[in-house]
Amino acid sequence: MEDDDVQLPARPGIRMSGQIALGVDVGGSGIKGATVDLGTGDLTQERVRIETPQPATPDAVAAVVAEVVSHFADHLADGPVGVTIPGVVTSGVVRTAANIDPSWIGTDIDTMLTERLGRPVHVVNDADAAGVAEARFGAARDTRGLVLVTTLGTGIGSALLFDGKLVPNSELGHLEIDGHDAESRAAHSAREEEGLSWEEWAERLQRYYGVVEDLLWPSLVVVGGGVSKKSEKFLPLLHLRAPVVPAKLRNQAGIVGAAVLAAEEQEELAARRTP
Repeated sequence: MEDDDVQLPARPGIRMSGQIALGVDVGGSGIKGATVDLGTGDLTQERVRIETPQPATPDAVAAVVAEVVSHFADHLADGPVGVTIPGVVTSGVVRTAANIDPSWIGTDIDTMLTERLGRPVHVVNDADAAGVAEARFGAARDTRGLVLVTTLGTGIGSALLFDGKLVPNSELGHLEIDGHDAESRAAHSAREEEGLSWEEWAERLQRYYGVVEDLLWPSLVVVGGGVSKKSEKFLPLLHLRAPVVPAKLRNQAGIVGAAVLAAEEQEELAARRTP
């Protein structure tokens, strides 16, 4: 941390280095998991990746998640488990399925996984998990004000954090811009499918981020997803009011954020039960 950075207070109830949680990131092609040191954001064991089953129904995905969790059983003890899903999740129930099997809609995935694994599981939106990871340990660490974290991939995932605290399920990739669902034109998949040059794609990103910036006025924009590894090809072409920077945690962000959010959920539930 630089000398002039402002340190945000730690969330109450979350211990620092030494507490371990497991994060599992469910993606379209792979389901990845690892144990995470919640004080540092580092993976404490080598990441495990298993191909996502097709069709990726809730039952099929739950079976793979259980396999990933069993791999870390000896290292996790009774630590919390967090799982990401590419959809809106409220009270443990999946509400949308823009880029996953429609059978997810209405599934109480928290309960399904908790019963299957015999331990508490907390399921969150994948972009929200990535945003939390970047805010705690990555490109948005110690940033005050409103931070927008986006993941550019098959779609556009978004996370909003204010003074480090998550505002969940923002779904800004589905804004209607110029008569189109934003992610249908500005996601990285659109660049690949339409054969756009980096300059052509940057024009679409400029339009997308410009609209979001006019609505929300963020202090910082963080761009993640696999394409962030090539950020030098397109980020310099964007001209926003806020600084725009590449994500730092990249493929580990979902795992780390899921673990952090699961630990916080466990601590908050314990606090409510304490007289």
